[in-house]
Amino acid sequence: MQSRYFTLTDYPNGLPERELFSLETQELPELNQGEVRIRNRWLSVDPYMRGRMSGQHTYVAPFRLGQPMEGGAIGEVIASNDERLKEGDIVSHMGGWRDIAQISAEGVYPLPSADVPEQAYLGVLGMPGMTAWTGLNLIAECRPGDNVLVSAASGAVGSLVVQLAKAKGCHVVGIAGAAHKLAWLESMGVEPVTYKDRGAHELSDAIRLASPEGIDVYYENVGGICLEAALSQLNEGARIAVCGMIDTYNAEKPAPGPSNMSQMVVRKARMQGFIVADHWEHYPEFLKEVTPQVAAGDIDYKETVKEGLESTPDAFLELFEGGNTGKMLVKLTD
Repeated sequence: MQSRYFTLTDYPNGLPERELFSLETQELPELNQGEVRIRNRWLSVDPYMRGRMSGQHTYVAPFRLGQPMEGGAIGEVIASNDERLKEGDIVSHMGGWRDIAQISAEGVYPLPSADVPEQAYLGVLGMPGMTAWTGLNLIAECRPGDNVLVSAASGAVGSLVVQLAKAKGCHVVGIAGAAHKLAWLESMGVEPVTYKDRGAHELSDAIRLASPEGIDVYYENVGGICLEAALSQLNEGARIAVCGMIDTYNAEKPAPGPSNMSQMVVRKARMQGFIVADHWEHYPEFLKEVTPQVAAGDIDYKETVKEGLESTPDAFLELFEGGNTGKMLVKLTD
Protein backbone atom coordinates (compact mmCIF):
# COMPACT_ATOMS: atom_id res chain seq x y z
CA MET A 1 0.00 0.00 0.00
CA GLN A 2 1.17 3.50 -0.82
CA SER A 3 0.94 6.70 1.19
CA ARG A 4 0.87 10.18 -0.29
CA TYR A 5 2.18 12.89 2.01
CA PHE A 6 3.44 16.47 2.00
CA THR A 7 6.97 17.53 2.82
CA LEU A 8 8.52 20.95 3.28
CA THR A 9 11.38 21.58 0.83
CA ASP A 10 12.82 24.67 2.56
CA TYR A 11 12.18 26.87 5.58
CA PRO A 12 10.31 30.01 4.47
CA ASN A 13 11.02 33.62 5.29
CA GLY A 14 7.73 35.43 5.54
CA LEU A 15 4.53 33.91 4.21
CA PRO A 16 5.40 30.46 2.77
CA GLU A 17 5.21 30.04 -0.98
CA ARG A 18 2.97 27.25 -2.27
CA GLU A 19 5.98 25.74 -4.08
CA LEU A 20 7.65 24.89 -0.76
CA PHE A 21 5.12 22.09 -0.20
CA SER A 22 5.91 18.92 -2.14
CA LEU A 23 3.51 15.99 -2.52
CA GLU A 24 5.43 12.70 -2.30
CA THR A 25 4.55 9.00 -2.49
CA GLN A 26 6.06 6.02 -0.68
CA GLU A 27 5.43 2.30 -0.33
CA LEU A 28 4.47 1.44 3.22
CA PRO A 29 6.43 -1.33 4.96
CA GLU A 30 4.88 -4.14 6.95
CA LEU A 31 3.47 -3.09 10.31
CA ASN A 32 5.82 -3.35 13.25
CA GLN A 33 4.60 -4.34 16.67
CA GLY A 34 2.69 -1.44 18.23
CA GLU A 35 1.95 0.27 14.91
CA VAL A 36 -1.33 1.04 13.16
CA ARG A 37 -2.26 1.98 9.61
CA ILE A 38 -4.96 4.64 9.28
CA ARG A 39 -6.89 5.89 6.26
CA ASN A 40 -7.33 9.57 6.98
CA ARG A 41 -10.74 11.17 6.46
CA TRP A 42 -10.19 14.67 7.87
CA LEU A 43 -7.05 16.78 8.22
CA SER A 44 -6.51 19.87 10.36
CA VAL A 45 -4.39 22.88 9.45
CA ASP A 46 -3.68 25.38 12.22
CA PRO A 47 -1.74 28.65 12.55
CA TYR A 48 0.73 27.12 15.05
CA MET A 49 2.11 25.00 12.20
CA ARG A 50 3.81 28.11 10.81
CA GLY A 51 6.16 28.03 13.81
CA ARG A 52 7.15 24.48 12.92
CA MET A 53 8.23 25.76 9.49
CA SER A 54 10.86 28.07 10.97
CA GLY A 55 13.55 25.42 11.42
CA GLN A 56 13.83 26.43 15.08
CA HIS A 57 12.73 24.49 18.14
CA THR A 58 10.10 26.45 20.08
CA TYR A 59 7.60 24.60 22.27
CA VAL A 60 7.41 21.92 19.57
CA ALA A 61 10.04 20.48 17.23
CA PRO A 62 10.24 21.97 13.72
CA PHE A 63 9.22 20.06 10.63
CA ARG A 64 12.18 18.26 9.09
CA LEU A 65 12.87 19.12 5.47
CA GLY A 66 12.00 16.29 3.11
CA GLN A 67 10.18 14.32 5.81
CA PRO A 68 6.40 13.79 6.16
CA MET A 69 4.72 16.74 7.81
CA GLU A 70 2.42 16.24 10.80
CA GLY A 71 -0.87 17.58 12.04
CA GLY A 72 -4.14 16.63 13.63
CA ALA A 73 -6.23 14.10 11.72
CA ILE A 74 -9.28 11.86 12.00
CA GLY A 75 -9.28 8.52 10.24
CA GLU A 76 -10.24 4.85 10.20
CA VAL A 77 -7.90 2.10 11.33
CA ILE A 78 -7.38 -0.26 8.38
CA ALA A 79 -4.66 -2.42 9.94
CA SER A 80 -3.43 -2.78 13.50
CA ASN A 81 -0.57 -4.47 15.28
CA ASP A 82 -1.65 -3.09 18.66
CA GLU A 83 -4.13 -4.82 20.95
CA ARG A 84 -5.76 -1.53 21.97
CA LEU A 85 -6.94 -0.68 18.45
CA LYS A 86 -8.82 -2.72 15.86
CA GLU A 87 -9.77 -2.36 12.22
CA GLY A 88 -12.73 -0.05 11.77
CA ASP A 89 -11.98 2.14 14.79
CA ILE A 90 -12.39 5.86 14.09
CA VAL A 91 -9.46 7.60 15.74
CA SER A 92 -7.71 10.93 16.21
CA HIS A 93 -3.94 11.24 15.83
CA MET A 94 -1.14 13.51 14.61
CA GLY A 95 -0.36 11.77 11.31
CA GLY A 96 -1.90 14.45 9.14
CA TRP A 97 -0.77 16.04 5.84
CA ARG A 98 -1.13 12.57 4.24
CA ASP A 99 -3.80 10.15 3.08
CA ILE A 100 -2.54 6.93 4.73
CA ALA A 101 -0.73 7.21 8.07
CA GLN A 102 1.36 4.37 9.44
CA ILE A 103 2.39 5.41 12.94
CA SER A 104 2.91 4.24 16.49
CA ALA A 105 -0.36 3.43 18.24
CA GLU A 106 0.90 5.34 21.27
CA GLY A 107 -0.49 8.64 20.01
CA VAL A 108 -3.71 7.26 18.51
CA TYR A 109 -7.01 7.63 20.38
CA PRO A 110 -10.47 6.24 19.57
CA LEU A 111 -13.06 9.00 19.36
CA PRO A 112 -15.43 9.31 22.31
CA SER A 113 -18.93 7.99 21.82
CA ALA A 114 -21.08 11.09 21.32
CA ASP A 115 -23.73 12.28 18.89
CA VAL A 116 -21.48 14.78 17.12
CA PRO A 117 -19.77 14.79 13.70
CA GLU A 118 -16.37 13.11 13.81
CA GLN A 119 -14.54 16.18 12.46
CA ALA A 120 -15.72 18.14 15.51
CA TYR A 121 -12.81 16.49 17.36
CA LEU A 122 -10.43 18.52 15.20
CA GLY A 123 -12.24 21.77 15.95
CA VAL A 124 -14.81 22.68 18.56
CA LEU A 125 -14.16 19.49 20.59
CA GLY A 126 -10.50 19.18 19.70
CA MET A 127 -7.38 21.23 20.21
CA PRO A 128 -8.91 24.59 19.18
CA GLY A 129 -11.92 24.12 21.46
CA MET A 130 -9.76 22.99 24.34
CA THR A 131 -7.54 26.02 23.75
CA ALA A 132 -10.54 28.35 23.94
CA TRP A 133 -11.81 26.76 27.16
CA THR A 134 -8.36 26.68 28.78
CA GLY A 135 -7.46 30.29 28.02
CA LEU A 136 -10.80 31.66 29.14
CA ASN A 137 -11.23 29.61 32.31
CA LEU A 138 -7.81 28.51 33.56
CA ILE A 139 -5.60 31.38 32.37
CA ALA A 140 -7.86 34.45 32.31
CA GLU A 141 -10.07 33.13 35.14
CA CYS A 142 -13.14 34.63 33.49
CA ARG A 143 -15.99 35.33 35.89
CA PRO A 144 -19.71 35.92 35.31
CA GLY A 145 -20.34 39.55 34.43
CA ASP A 146 -16.81 40.24 33.14
CA ASN A 147 -16.36 42.45 30.08
CA VAL A 148 -14.54 40.23 27.60
CA LEU A 149 -12.65 41.17 24.42
CA VAL A 150 -11.61 38.53 21.88
CA SER A 151 -9.39 39.04 18.82
CA ALA A 152 -9.82 36.79 15.76
CA ALA A 153 -13.24 36.26 17.27
CA SER A 154 -14.71 34.28 14.37
CA GLY A 155 -11.81 31.83 14.07
CA ALA A 156 -11.63 28.27 15.32
CA VAL A 157 -10.58 29.33 18.82
CA GLY A 158 -12.17 32.77 19.13
CA SER A 159 -15.61 31.64 17.98
CA LEU A 160 -15.88 29.28 20.94
CA VAL A 161 -14.36 31.78 23.37
CA VAL A 162 -17.10 34.32 22.63
CA GLN A 163 -19.84 31.72 23.14
CA LEU A 164 -18.39 30.34 26.37
CA ALA A 165 -18.05 33.89 27.69
CA LYS A 166 -21.64 34.71 26.69
CA ALA A 167 -22.81 31.57 28.49
CA LYS A 168 -21.17 32.96 31.65
CA GLY A 169 -23.23 36.12 31.38
CA CYS A 170 -20.36 38.28 30.17
CA HIS A 171 -20.51 41.32 27.92
CA VAL A 172 -18.43 40.23 24.91
CA VAL A 173 -16.72 42.25 22.18
CA GLY A 174 -15.27 40.42 19.18
CA ILE A 175 -12.66 41.73 16.73
CA ALA A 176 -12.87 40.43 13.15
CA GLY A 177 -12.45 41.65 9.59
CA ALA A 178 -14.87 40.45 6.92
CA ALA A 179 -18.47 41.67 6.95
CA HIS A 180 -19.94 38.15 7.18
CA LYS A 181 -17.76 37.41 10.22
CA LEU A 182 -18.92 40.59 11.94
CA ALA A 183 -22.53 39.69 11.13
CA TRP A 184 -22.09 36.22 12.65
CA LEU A 185 -20.67 37.75 15.85
CA GLU A 186 -23.62 40.10 16.08
CA SER A 187 -26.02 37.16 15.66
CA MET A 188 -24.36 35.56 18.70
CA GLY A 189 -25.07 38.62 20.83
CA VAL A 190 -21.44 39.75 20.58
CA GLU A 191 -20.52 43.40 19.96
CA PRO A 192 -18.61 43.25 16.63
CA VAL A 193 -15.60 45.50 15.98
CA THR A 194 -13.64 45.54 12.74
CA TYR A 195 -9.90 46.09 12.56
CA LYS A 196 -10.02 46.81 8.82
CA ASP A 197 -8.59 50.17 7.77
CA ARG A 198 -7.90 51.13 11.38
CA GLY A 199 -4.79 51.87 13.34
CA ALA A 200 -4.41 51.05 17.03
CA HIS A 201 -5.90 54.38 18.14
CA GLU A 202 -9.01 54.02 15.98
CA LEU A 203 -9.46 50.40 17.01
CA SER A 204 -9.13 51.39 20.67
CA ASP A 205 -11.88 54.00 20.23
CA ALA A 206 -14.14 51.37 18.62
CA ILE A 207 -13.54 48.96 21.52
CA ARG A 208 -14.41 51.70 24.01
CA LEU A 209 -17.69 52.37 22.21
CA ALA A 210 -18.50 48.63 22.20
CA SER A 211 -17.60 48.22 25.88
CA PRO A 212 -17.95 51.58 27.69
CA GLU A 213 -17.19 49.98 31.05
CA GLY A 214 -13.76 48.77 29.90
CA ILE A 215 -12.26 45.30 29.50
CA ASP A 216 -11.73 42.77 32.31
CA VAL A 217 -10.57 39.84 30.13
CA TYR A 218 -8.76 40.01 26.81
CA TYR A 219 -8.32 36.76 24.86
CA GLU A 220 -5.39 37.42 22.53
CA ASN A 221 -5.04 35.57 19.23
CA VAL A 222 -3.52 38.26 17.03
CA GLY A 223 -1.08 40.74 18.60
CA GLY A 224 -0.10 43.86 16.69
CA ILE A 225 -2.61 46.70 16.74
CA CYS A 226 -5.19 44.48 18.46
CA LEU A 227 -2.99 44.16 21.54
CA GLU A 228 -2.10 47.85 21.59
CA ALA A 229 -5.76 48.83 21.27
CA ALA A 230 -6.81 46.42 24.00
CA LEU A 231 -4.19 47.65 26.47
CA SER A 232 -5.71 51.14 26.38
CA GLN A 233 -9.12 49.81 27.45
CA LEU A 234 -8.13 47.55 30.35
CA ASN A 235 -9.84 47.79 33.70
CA GLU A 236 -7.91 47.53 36.95
CA GLY A 237 -6.93 43.91 37.56
CA ALA A 238 -7.61 42.85 33.96
CA ARG A 239 -6.36 39.46 32.79
CA ILE A 240 -4.96 38.77 29.31
CA ALA A 241 -4.68 35.18 28.04
CA VAL A 242 -2.22 35.03 25.14
CA CYS A 243 -3.10 32.11 22.91
CA GLY A 244 -1.22 33.25 19.82
CA MET A 245 -0.05 36.24 17.82
CA ILE A 246 -0.86 35.39 14.23
CA ASP A 247 0.01 38.94 13.18
CA THR A 248 3.70 38.11 13.68
CA TYR A 249 3.89 34.55 12.35
CA ASN A 250 5.01 35.55 8.85
CA ALA A 251 6.95 38.67 9.82
CA GLU A 252 10.31 38.91 8.07
CA LYS A 253 11.81 40.99 10.86
CA PRO A 254 10.93 41.57 14.53
CA ALA A 255 7.88 43.75 14.97
CA PRO A 256 7.92 46.62 17.49
CA GLY A 257 6.05 46.00 20.70
CA PRO A 258 2.98 47.98 21.78
CA SER A 259 3.81 51.60 22.60
CA ASN A 260 1.53 51.55 25.66
CA MET A 261 2.80 48.56 27.66
CA SER A 262 2.87 50.86 30.67
CA GLN A 263 -0.88 50.26 30.90
CA MET A 264 -0.05 46.85 32.37
CA VAL A 265 1.38 48.67 35.38
CA VAL A 266 -1.22 51.43 35.58
CA ARG A 267 -4.08 48.91 35.43
CA LYS A 268 -2.31 46.32 37.59
CA ALA A 269 -3.10 43.83 34.84
CA ARG A 270 -1.80 40.31 34.26
CA MET A 271 -0.80 38.90 30.86
CA GLN A 272 0.04 35.20 30.54
CA GLY A 273 0.90 33.12 27.53
CA PHE A 274 0.01 29.45 27.50
CA ILE A 275 0.38 26.24 25.50
CA VAL A 276 -2.73 24.09 25.60
CA ALA A 277 -0.73 20.83 25.72
CA ASP A 278 0.45 21.80 29.21
CA HIS A 279 -3.15 21.67 30.42
CA TRP A 280 -4.31 18.52 28.64
CA GLU A 281 -5.16 16.77 31.90
CA HIS A 282 -8.27 19.00 31.90
CA TYR A 283 -9.42 17.70 28.48
CA PRO A 284 -12.00 15.26 30.00
CA GLU A 285 -13.40 18.17 32.04
CA PHE A 286 -13.65 20.26 28.88
CA LEU A 287 -15.40 17.45 26.98
CA LYS A 288 -17.84 16.87 29.83
CA GLU A 289 -18.86 20.54 29.77
CA VAL A 290 -18.85 21.31 26.06
CA THR A 291 -19.81 18.04 24.29
CA PRO A 292 -23.46 18.14 25.47
CA GLN A 293 -23.74 21.75 24.28
CA VAL A 294 -22.38 20.80 20.83
CA ALA A 295 -24.64 17.74 20.59
CA ALA A 296 -27.69 19.81 21.54
CA GLY A 297 -26.86 22.53 19.00
CA ASP A 298 -26.29 25.12 21.70
CA ILE A 299 -22.80 25.89 20.35
CA ASP A 300 -22.79 27.41 16.86
CA TYR A 301 -19.49 26.28 15.41
CA LYS A 302 -18.33 27.00 11.88
CA GLU A 303 -16.15 24.96 9.54
CA THR A 304 -14.41 25.89 6.31
CA VAL A 305 -13.84 22.68 4.35
CA LYS A 306 -11.43 22.13 1.45
CA GLU A 307 -11.64 18.93 -0.58
CA GLY A 308 -8.79 16.54 -1.34
CA LEU A 309 -5.27 15.99 -0.05
CA GLU A 310 -3.82 18.25 -2.72
CA SER A 311 -5.65 21.25 -1.23
CA THR A 312 -3.92 20.98 2.18
CA PRO A 313 -1.19 23.62 1.61
CA ASP A 314 -3.71 26.05 0.11
CA ALA A 315 -6.02 25.56 3.10
CA PHE A 316 -3.10 26.28 5.42
CA LEU A 317 -2.05 29.45 3.57
CA GLU A 318 -5.62 30.77 3.57
CA LEU A 319 -5.47 30.91 7.37
CA PHE A 320 -3.21 33.96 7.03
CA GLU A 321 -5.52 35.68 4.54
CA GLY A 322 -8.69 35.47 6.61
CA GLY A 323 -10.00 32.75 4.30
CA ASN A 324 -11.62 30.70 7.05
CA THR A 325 -14.67 31.11 9.21
CA GLY A 326 -14.29 28.82 12.19
CA LYS A 327 -12.15 25.71 11.82
CA MET A 328 -10.24 25.13 8.58
CA LEU A 329 -10.44 21.47 7.58
CA VAL A 330 -9.43 19.29 4.65
CA LYS A 331 -11.79 16.46 3.75
CA LEU A 332 -10.13 13.53 2.03
CA THR A 333 -12.05 11.72 -0.66
CA ASP A 334 -11.51 8.17 -1.92
